[in-house]
Amino acid sequence: MLIGLLTAVAASICYGTGSVLQAVGSRKSARREAVAAGVTQHGGPNLSSTAKAAMTWEFIVGTILDFVGFGLGALAARLLPLFLSQTVISANLVITAVLSVRLLGIRLTRAEWTSIGVVCSALVLLASAAGPEGGGHTPIATHWWLLVISVLLMVGGTVVVRLLGARAAILAGLLSGLGFGALGVGVRVLNGIDPFDLGALLSDPALYAILVAGIGGMYLHTVALQIGSVNGATAALVVGETVLPGMIGVLWLGDSSRAGFAWMAILGFVLAVAGAVAVAWFGAPEAHGAEPEPESESGSESGSESGSESESESESESGSQEPRPEELTPVPWPPAH
Repeated sequence: MLIGLLTAVAASICYGTGSVLQAVGSRKSARREAVAAGVTQHGGPNLSSTAKAAMTWEFIVGTILDFVGFGLGALAARLLPLFLSQTVISANLVITAVLSVRLLGIRLTRAEWTSIGVVCSALVLLASAAGPEGGGHTPIATHWWLLVISVLLMVGGTVVVRLLGARAAILAGLLSGLGFGALGVGVRVLNGIDPFDLGALLSDPALYAILVAGIGGMYLHTVALQIGSVNGATAALVVGETVLPGMIGVLWLGDSSRAGFAWMAILGFVLAVAGAVAVAWFGAPEAHGAEPEPESESGSESGSESGSESESESESESGSQEPRPEELTPVPWPPAH
């Protein structure tokens, strides 16, 4: 149990740090791509802009940390009940929030800190209610269902997110969380691991469900970071990757809570959902005053045409100052230019 908990904590740190680094890379790419109209007709980022976001060094480092976190999380999913491993890993929300202050220049409000505290407390309640993990032996039909559901969630979710455009940040975060949750379930039920059997591993539909859910979840997470609050998107991801896999573990995989602690598990579930929704709400871009001033571009044109006597006044009117840390806060898609 101790090794599993330490592994889950390490995965949480990797995921939280990776999320913020990916957000930094996504935002930098988003600002560059705004001029090139790297958006769909509905206002969301197109595939090209998302791919370019993935080529920034911050995003690459964040992705490497995600892969490390994935490996550690997969190990934790084999060693702990799903509702325990997933909740500990989901505590990366705290790492994300703290690093967002340093790397994204975001100033968290008291309401956001309170909401984050509620989420973390709820995760502690869920973890405290954990009992022994169940087995991972399930009928092969269950593995096929997991693959079908993963494909529907990722493909259908991607289409819906592209249609909704800039309004889909929280939905994209939630769907990415469901993808990572399906990934956790797939790792838990995967055949051919213990003992190792390459033939059984490659013939197991759960392996391909892991690939579909992992890749789709990563893409949707990238989109969520591009078009919305990093904390809001991560909060929605927390709900998706924690609640449903935990329920599946209890109902179908034999995971159980400690005797007499079912009430704590229910309370933790309700508080986790409510707290995550609150973080998503208070983490909206408008709450941080990130809306760019529409006069900046016109001010630049008028300053250059009028030939003002003072160079400092011209720079002040045109908004040509060096970017401040606050300017890396989340902005609606596409960013103003």
